[in-house]
Amino acid sequence: MERSLTIRYGDLSLAATIHYPSQEGKNECNKLPLVIINHGFVGNRIGVDRLFVLAAREFAGRGSLVIRFDFAGCGESEGAYGDHGLDSMIEQTRAVLDYALGLDIVDPTRVTLLGHSLGGSVALLTGVRDRRVKSLALWSPVAYPFNDILRIVGRKAYDEAVTKGQADYLGYSIKPAFFDALMKHQPFQETQKFPGDVFLVHGTGDETIPVDYTFLLEKTFWLRGEGRCEKSIIFQADHTYSKGEHKEQLFKATGDWLGGYEQRQRDWQHWSI
Repeated sequence: MERSLTIRYGDLSLAATIHYPSQEGKNECNKLPLVIINHGFVGNRIGVDRLFVLAAREFAGRGSLVIRFDFAGCGESEGAYGDHGLDSMIEQTRAVLDYALGLDIVDPTRVTLLGHSLGGSVALLTGVRDRRVKSLALWSPVAYPFNDILRIVGRKAYDEAVTKGQADYLGYSIKPAFFDALMKHQPFQETQKFPGDVFLVHGTGDETIPVDYTFLLEKTFWLRGEGRCEKSIIFQADHTYSKGEHKEQLFKATGDWLGGYEQRQRDWQHWSI
């Protein structure tokens, strides 16, 4: 079952969709693992080629409660996107966490943020700041927010924003403060502050965000004193996993990882002993 809802963030309403698993998906404690999906730059909760709709249905079918939402100014949410930088996106994600963890059916020990592209950076930065986040699944994550988004929008758009106070990108008004917020954050430097498990996925055919980022992120995550990191590299997959076979691999790898929580905990305990 799935239904649409709105989640309050300040004076704005964020559009969201919640996916409930079948009764068979519940664990013995009658509590459900939670997955919150963060879309990427000027995206929405549907995703390119329905990526997030299909993902949410897959993970709900495997027993998770899934919430996908539109950042302010995207999709059906209120607000202007260019007015809400990376810091705001982090706080919006925390507002969704507030809502989700207020549901009595959610297991607070199994909270996963799943972020794609820029949403991957938002997920990581949120997890570092909010210990309610227990694990991260990062799909084709942005690792250098300012440089990566600048490469996407182009130098001309950035210069126009700086000189004229805003620039139009695909109908979105992007302001200098948006770029300033991107420049302030360096996800690579924050990986060691997140104590939970991490799952990284990237396609070798990604021409938007280099697959090398995922290999580098994996190394930095493994330098931590706690938490495990695993990765899945999907051969020839593009940035949005547009081919059916690549979606299937993406969903299976991520779903298997989400479902392997108990086994990872047992393995970690044995290793610690």
